[in-house]
Amino acid sequence: MRKKAATRGKERRRIVRRELLKIEGLAVEVSVKLNPRARRLIVKVHPASGEVSVTAPSRRALDRALEFARGQSDWIARQLAHVPSRVTLAPGACIPFRGVDHLIARGEGARTWIDAGIIRVGGRAEHAPRRLLDFLKRQARQTLEARAIDLAGKLDARPRRITVRDTASRWGSCSSTRSLSFSWRLILAPSFVLDYVVAHEVAHLREMNHGPRFWRLVRELVGDVKRPQAWLRQHGSSLHRYAAR
Repeated sequence: MRKKAATRGKERRRIVRRELLKIEGLAVEVSVKLNPRARRLIVKVHPASGEVSVTAPSRRALDRALEFARGQSDWIARQLAHVPSRVTLAPGACIPFRGVDHLIARGEGARTWIDAGIIRVGGRAEHAPRRLLDFLKRQARQTLEARAIDLAGKLDARPRRITVRDTASRWGSCSSTRSLSFSWRLILAPSFVLDYVVAHEVAHLREMNHGPRFWRLVRELVGDVKRPQAWLRQHGSSLHRYAAR
C-alpha cells in the first residue's frame, strides 16, 4: 500500500510539459510541473544547471503556469546570469581540490591519484569523467565523515548517520534524528570552508536553532565564522560548475 501510494505521489509530481519562454531575447526551456503539495505557483532556477521550472499546485493552475513564469522574466534572467559555466571533469581541465587548483591528466593503470598538483585518472579515456567524479566523492566522504566525528566528539555528541550527496540548495544539513548530510562539492573548497560547514551542522546536534548558544558552539569548534561565510557567498556557486558530462 505504501509503495503504491508513493508511486502515485511521484506521478503527480512529474513534469507535465516543457515550454519555451523568451528571456532577454533568448528562448529558454521551462519545465511545467504539477505538485499537489505546493501551496502556490512557484518558479525556480537550478543554481548549477540553470534549469528553469514552474510548479503548479493543481491542474487548474497549470493553465496559468507559463504566464506566471513570464511575469518573473526579470528575476529568471538575474538567476541565469549567476549560473556558472560548466567544466567537464576530463583530462585537460583544471579543478580545485581542497581549494587548490589541480590539472586533470591521464594516468597509467586503473587507479586515480593526486601527484603534485595533478589528478591522474587511469583507465579508459571515455570513463575518465565518471572515474574522477567517483574519486572526488570518495575523498569527500572520507574527509567529511572524519571531520564530523572529530568535531562532534568535542561537543560530546554523536551523529546517528553521515551521508554525502550532490545537493544544490544547501552545503549541509542536520535532521531532527541527528543525521548529518553534506555536499560532496565541499571537497573542492578550502579546508577552512569545509570545516566551517561541518562545524555548523555538528553544532545542530546540540542546538537545533541559530541562537546565540548555537553560534557560540560553532566558534568554539572553528573560531572565525565570517571568513568561510564570505567565501561561500562569493565563490560557493562556482563549485557547481564541475560535472562528469
